[in-house]
Amino acid sequence: MLALLLAAPTLALLPRHYILRSRPTAVAPRAPPLVAQETSRFRQALPKRDDIDREIMGMALPSIANFAVIPLVGAVDTMWVGRMGSALALAGQGAAGQCFFSTYFLIAFIPTITAPLVAAAAGSGDIEGACKRVCEALFLANALGVLGTLLLVFRPEAVLSLVLPAGAPATAEATRYLRLRSLSLIPALVSSIGFAAFRGMLDTVTPLKVSLASNTLNLVLDPILIFGAKMGVAGAALATAISEVGAGLLYGRLLLKRKLLRLGALLQPPKPSDLLPLLKGGSAMLLRQVALNVAFIAATRMTQAMDSTGVSAAAYAITNQYYSLGLVVMLAMQATGATLIPSALSRGGGGEEGRAAARRMADRLIVWSTGIAISLAAVQLLASSFLTPCLTPLIEVQRAVARPAVVAAIVQCTNGPLFAGEGILMGVGAFGYLAGLTCVGVVVMVGGLYTSARLGLGVSSVWLSLLGFHLVQLAGAMYHHLRLSPLAREGAGVNSVDCVEVPLVGEVCVTTEPVTSWYDSGLHLS
Repeated sequence: MLALLLAAPTLALLPRHYILRSRPTAVAPRAPPLVAQETSRFRQALPKRDDIDREIMGMALPSIANFAVIPLVGAVDTMWVGRMGSALALAGQGAAGQCFFSTYFLIAFIPTITAPLVAAAAGSGDIEGACKRVCEALFLANALGVLGTLLLVFRPEAVLSLVLPAGAPATAEATRYLRLRSLSLIPALVSSIGFAAFRGMLDTVTPLKVSLASNTLNLVLDPILIFGAKMGVAGAALATAISEVGAGLLYGRLLLKRKLLRLGALLQPPKPSDLLPLLKGGSAMLLRQVALNVAFIAATRMTQAMDSTGVSAAAYAITNQYYSLGLVVMLAMQATGATLIPSALSRGGGGEEGRAAARRMADRLIVWSTGIAISLAAVQLLASSFLTPCLTPLIEVQRAVARPAVVAAIVQCTNGPLFAGEGILMGVGAFGYLAGLTCVGVVVMVGGLYTSARLGLGVSSVWLSLLGFHLVQLAGAMYHHLRLSPLAREGAGVNSVDCVEVPLVGEVCVTTEPVTSWYDSGLHLS
């Protein structure tokens, strides 16, 4: 019995119509070798250096490199701002950065939907359809981006009031940073849609080249504008804005070259019926982004209010940089799932063959992502003690980082199966389920923020609350994948049995034979 309980997580990958048959080895013989050749779903999920592994890594590795460039440059931004020797400058940059990304992600649901739509069109050979989806996404993103930019440029104080208490010492630095950083909102959205379009075409190398070029420009401009031009924290914002404008222009040129963009289509509003696929999934993802913004704005506001010196807020900004370096790798795994799953389904014509291929791809992605996340968490934990002095010379900030860094590493471990599961949900079009699940997780996180803060846990309370959010998301994503998803059910076929010896229990067999009752399942426990 104990052995069966320990084996439960492994058996969870089995489809729901698999059944267990336990027989004493002294009475019943082993299953015939030819029947036992059918391997379990879990064994198929393990990496084998086969075509599935090569396809996943071929998509994931360039995406990881592309996603990783952004937080690496962000870490360099933080380093240069930290060298100013002001905790308030770091706190202001952190608050303004959160406001910018909250505005950005409220609109960035559009690229999230674009990649699966382009992948589905490209997988079936419909390049014209892929171009149409890209043009629709760019028109909608530009229209919303104009509104966001006007808000951030002319009313930055109103947006900052969401994360900064009235009269917060970091308000002046945050306002200067946000006003200049807002100039990059529309170019950043164009870049994001361009990246999604190329990813949907299974091309992740081109976006990597664009990202390297634009962020290299950012790295060069940072010290020049921060210290050379004596702009301080505003110089970091301007450097980022200039590099984002360059990236947006590059993506526009490349999309035209690949015939994924028509300039005339950008000036002509799409028909409401044409926008329906984008808006159908987009409305659910918008709800998800709103819920996420509520959670992370609450977290940032809490750290800003912890003390008037800005030490806690600076510690949170630095810890968030460490976490972000691993997070982008997980975002790449999420993007890989959101792209490869619909592509596999399209290649199979939407039938059982396509579902079987997508199922194998999804299971393998979860295993890969989990292993990578655990490795990242270990690196993050070991490296934090060496990197913190490089990011800030302030001893009090260095001390405040120590405990939250440990909790953030634990949170990183959950990112593996979670982000793979979210990518699979996007790939099968379960946007409504994902949005609802996120709302439940946010309620848990916000409740945890206020509860743990009352316990006096400081910055660690933010990460403990995020851990609760992740556990809710992970449970829901895995339940959908294993029980509700179209990838959860094996197609009808020849019944097969896979038997293994379990100590103290005997021979345990897994069969694809349909189960009609508990008695027919053959599950006998004594």
